[in-house]
Amino acid sequence: MPMIEIQNLSKLFGAKRALDNLTFTLEKGKPIALVGPNGAGKTTLFSILCGYIFPSAGEVSIFGEKPGSNSLFGRLSALPQDAQLDPRFAISYQLEFYARLQGISAKDARMEAERVLDLVQLKDVLKEKPAQLSHGMRKRVAIAQALMGTPELVLLDEPSAGLDPVNARNIRDMVAELSDKVTFIISSHNLHELEQLCSTVLYLQQGKLSQQTNVSKFTGESGFLTLLLEENTISMEQIQQAFAQIAGFEKVTPSQKNEFLLQYHAQQNPVFDQHLLACLTENNWNYRQLIKGKTLEEQLFSREDLTS
Repeated sequence: MPMIEIQNLSKLFGAKRALDNLTFTLEKGKPIALVGPNGAGKTTLFSILCGYIFPSAGEVSIFGEKPGSNSLFGRLSALPQDAQLDPRFAISYQLEFYARLQGISAKDARMEAERVLDLVQLKDVLKEKPAQLSHGMRKRVAIAQALMGTPELVLLDEPSAGLDPVNARNIRDMVAELSDKVTFIISSHNLHELEQLCSTVLYLQQGKLSQQTNVSKFTGESGFLTLLLEENTISMEQIQQAFAQIAGFEKVTPSQKNEFLLQYHAQQNPVFDQHLLACLTENNWNYRQLIKGKTLEEQLFSREDLTS
């Protein structure tokens, strides 16, 4: 049985069609990315999965049950993007309260609060009130709340928004570590983060499912490098001529200002990146960033991939 099965799902708010005839299935396993521009329908989809709102048309099942069913209690958890903590009460009181709602005994509620705070590296804030915490710390407490009990499916809406790079990485590491027990669906504009975590990507556009693909779809004999140059005076012809001298080079295409996607034959030249750096040095071209692999953004939004 699929974890999530959606057939011809639509949602209207007045005359606005937020979701338009979505059909897909998702299985339990590695984290799943839900991406798309603002207004694409991501939050609406999350709200329907949680049972907060009802579809206008179509069928939705989670573990074979309708969203909002009592049988899903404790199996599905969610972190809304705008999740707030009550400013009046200490973190321990709030988390213990939510633990009790999960059916955890009063005796074990404190231990459960400590356990989930430890997951987000905030075990020492139990006695603090939200106002005493930074924005990033409050966000991590909200993530801890979503992990209470033993959920099988956790929906995270922008989990790293507002976090500094170190704490964002800690959250990624935590999600990766828990992924053998919990399936995460993550909505985020941080495509680099999703690329590191997720195996499957759902791309929504204007309420429609534009793509459902595997992040590793584009791997194979060809390797990819994303290069960001400092200079803006280097012509495409100069770049093409210089890189064509490197063994295994296949093609280079501009992706945005001063940024280029290079494709090469990985088996023919497994150290292509080292030869590329030598080529940049030889031509006195400075670069800001060199990323191994084809970025998720390029996979999703390039015209070639959208029409394949």
